[in-house]
Amino acid sequence: MDRVGIVTCMALPELDPDQELLLDALRQAGLHADLLAWDDACANPGMFDVCVLRSCWNYYSRHTEFLDWIASADAVTTLLNSAAVVRWNLHKRYLRELADAGVPCIPTAWFERGRDADLVESMQTRGWRDVVIKPTISAASFRTRRFQIDDAEAGQGFLTSLVRDVDTMVQRYMPSVETSGERALVWIDGQVTHAVVKSPRFAGGVEQVSAAVAATAAEVAFAERVLATFGEAVLYARVDIVDDESGALFLSELELIEPSLYFLQCPAALERFVASIRRTVAASK
Repeated sequence: MDRVGIVTCMALPELDPDQELLLDALRQAGLHADLLAWDDACANPGMFDVCVLRSCWNYYSRHTEFLDWIASADAVTTLLNSAAVVRWNLHKRYLRELADAGVPCIPTAWFERGRDADLVESMQTRGWRDVVIKPTISAASFRTRRFQIDDAEAGQGFLTSLVRDVDTMVQRYMPSVETSGERALVWIDGQVTHAVVKSPRFAGGVEQVSAAVAATAAEVAFAERVLATFGEAVLYARVDIVDDESGALFLSELELIEPSLYFLQCPAALERFVASIRRTVAASK
């Protein structure tokens, strides 16, 4: 029987609205689909023809173990997205690489773990008055906070505590997230299927998204440019974008490991996703 593992974790930090929709759709397509918790020592990815990374949402707190699991799973099954993609996308330094390749990304200051980090200097040098501080390996807005220049003392304290523990990034806050919003462009098997508008989210917050909206031609072209720059075909991606004051598009995240894909908002995207998995299972035989 063709078996598909949906990779999750033993204790989900929040509900995954995609999970049951995907399991049901795979089973209706004639595939034997089950959940596979990456952090369950008794779970065996080799039981599955294909393993699709979905709600492994605690990976950021155990990323070394997670990468070890990815390597071991890659030896016994087909991973979607691939192990190479996971390794590249895990640390947000990928944004630096994309920016160096010419992709417009949200302006960012980077601080390696244990290094000195002066928030006021970083903001004044770049002309920023409003920033977001977060770890470079994170999910669900973990330890992510916004600070304005008038609150720089508190921001410095937060930045200092963060850099003591992990590599850290300070990004210019993009005001458009409060008006046009951050748009999440969902990419399935070679094309943008739909988009949603996301509200700003910080540590402790709950994600709020719109119904599906059609991506504009400019947004689709931007997503295609980003993924062409990355250079490896992927089953799924989420290209999160924002505008600057002039309306120009900037990349905020390229999520290739475990992004929500908002299947509830777009059943056609789910159908495309399942069809691609079926073809991958058949090719794995």
